[in-house]
Amino acid sequence: MEDWVAIGYLLSAALFIFGLKKLGHPRTAPFGNQLGALGMLVAVLTTIFSMQLAGDAQWVLIGAGIALGSLIGYIMAVRVQMTGMPELVALFNGFGGAASALVALSEIQKYIDGGTVPEGLELTVTMVAAGLSALVGWMTLTGSLLAMYKLKGGVSVFGKWIKTPTWGPSWLNPVKVMLVIAVAVLIYLSIDDPTNTTYLWSIIGISCLLGIVLVLPIGGADMPVVVSLLNSLSGIAAAFTGFIIGNSALIIAGSLVGASGLILTFIMCKAMNRTLPDVLFKSFGGSGEKESLTRTKVGSDADEVAMMIDGAQKVIIVPGYGMAVSQCQHQVKEFADLISEKFDTEVKYAIHPVAGRMPGHMNVLLAEANVPYEQLIEMDEINSEFPECDVAIVIGANDTTNPAARSGEGPLAGMPIIDADAARTVVIIKRSLSVGYAGVDNDLFYMDKTMMLFGDGKAMMTGLNNAIKEI
Repeated sequence: MEDWVAIGYLLSAALFIFGLKKLGHPRTAPFGNQLGALGMLVAVLTTIFSMQLAGDAQWVLIGAGIALGSLIGYIMAVRVQMTGMPELVALFNGFGGAASALVALSEIQKYIDGGTVPEGLELTVTMVAAGLSALVGWMTLTGSLLAMYKLKGGVSVFGKWIKTPTWGPSWLNPVKVMLVIAVAVLIYLSIDDPTNTTYLWSIIGISCLLGIVLVLPIGGADMPVVVSLLNSLSGIAAAFTGFIIGNSALIIAGSLVGASGLILTFIMCKAMNRTLPDVLFKSFGGSGEKESLTRTKVGSDADEVAMMIDGAQKVIIVPGYGMAVSQCQHQVKEFADLISEKFDTEVKYAIHPVAGRMPGHMNVLLAEANVPYEQLIEMDEINSEFPECDVAIVIGANDTTNPAARSGEGPLAGMPIIDADAARTVVIIKRSLSVGYAGVDNDLFYMDKTMMLFGDGKAMMTGLNNAIKEI
């Protein structure tokens, strides 16, 4: 019967691997998600079966856990808006890390409660893996919760909105190093005394504090990097826990999440022209301070923009967080279809790797609106086309189109941007002249060739579409 357990874990691992491969392309991503979910189902059923064989199955607790988790997951999946997806991803990362750390804690608790303590190499491996799982897991939990509230902009306490701080003095970096060293020392001491609860709770407490001080200095446009890194850490915590309990599926799944998350983190760093140590230790994301605006700009109306688009041979749409907030991706798709059919205009979409609040945010939204994947062009490929572009339509993309990134100063210094300012005419749809997430004013707003449509993205795109229909 144990052979069936091994086969079950092998099947779940294979489903995870093939599911991850399918996630590499938007057209196959839904099927990849289904494969991953099926793999997790197989892994859960296999684990329950193995517990039954060992006589350890607590059916009431298992059933309650599955029912409660399924209910929470379903409610979140149904109710969450795309604008809240980055916060949800950060929260899930934290829960994943905490789950792994709790499983590792339960194994160590067996020793404290009088269970048989392994000896020699087995003890060393178990305590090191448990310590690392606690370090990464609890650090991921607190760091992810802080990242979630940073993405939300704050938290409501008794009806009062409190902004999430971004604070990182230079002396905080040595503190981070000292905390990591302290955890390493405690793990070493726990090998000689695995039943010492002081070591255990000290590791948990320091790890939770480390997660906070790691994320606290990071803000602005660097948050997508943090989200992908926390995703990687949650997988690493799961892999460490897999070593403790001897679960091959958990080791494989955790390693896949850890590796893919780390690869994505480096992709995001490259897109931001940062190194990972710079993001973690130099607080490039900004202090959270917003520039005070003293300049003004007269807004245009939909009819003016429609008349100007009439006759344009090439239009490039630059989506940003404003599109996600207003949920206007369907109106954007309608706009592209209208001008393609009515004016025979070539339409493309310029996608910045970190547009929005998480990697792939814009791709997901536009795929939901059935925008052809071939029209979604990455930044490095599309930038060379802007000098030949008649009109660039920027929808709430502030930091990713801000020429200040080329200045070498400020939170956006050195970050590659969409070269929308190179287009012959720029139309920006935005509620106001307010600064973006990085807190930097955008000179693009005030250029002579820039037309501002002030208002909600969905309302402005609907008005623009109606104006085009009347031409």
